[in-house]
This record gives sequence, C-alpha cells and structure tokens, in this order.
Amino acid sequence: MTHSEFWALVESVYGSAYGQALTRDLALPQMGHRPAAELLDDGADPQRVWLALLHETGMTERFAYLHRVDPEERHRRM
Repeated sequence: MTHSEFWALVESVYGSAYGQALTRDLALPQMGHRPAAELLDDGADPQRVWLALLHETGMTERFAYLHRVDPEERHRRM
C-alpha cells in the first residue's frame, strides 16, 4: 500500500473530516499508542497502520485490502 492509497481509503471509508480527525487524534495501541498520521510521517508501513486503524475503529477485515480492488468495485463493496 502506498501513502496515497492509505489516504484515499481513509477518505472513502471514514469520510474526509472524520478520517482526518481519526488519523491525527486516535492513538493506535498496536502501533505504540501513536496516531496514524504521526506514524506515517515517521516512516511506518502504510498497510500496517491501515490495519491497526481498522482494528481500533472496529471495522471488518473486508476493508483490509480494499486498495487492491478496482475503484468501481470498491464502491459497490462499501
């Protein structure tokens, strides 16, 4: 997963405003209790951060590899 794919998924799954708030403010216990945006800025793997964010927000695993799905199909799955 690339950084741009991460941010696109955040917006698609959580919405723009809520997604930005989550990535700045929500501490991810699986990643040292740091927020996603900080982790990415420090070079963490976007896929690991995405999985931790999904876990912490109670989202199902069907979103884990959504970036690998064709964009048209992606919207049907959500």
